[in-house]
Amino acid sequence: MNRKKEIFIGLAVGLIANTLGTLAYILIFSDMPIIETLQAAREQDHLGSILALGAILNLVAFFGFLKIRRDYRARGVMIATLISALAILYFKLF
Repeated sequence: MNRKKEIFIGLAVGLIANTLGTLAYILIFSDMPIIETLQAAREQDHLGSILALGAILNLVAFFGFLKIRRDYRARGVMIATLISALAILYFKLF
């Protein structure tokens, strides 16, 4: 397969895993609806922390791709993790 396509698949999996991890964290540990939780987290400057906890699922995707020898997909997950880290940095600083 084409390298760029494999990296893009890994990037998509990484972003989806981060989103699902964030939503799972909110649904498990918050008593409020998702939107209200995100708004409260933004007001209290905790949005970056919630995104960081959601990124834990990227570890599963990354090591899963390495185990089945899909190195370029694992590289895409790493790029998604870097994008998440930049978003977390943005929310922490602004």
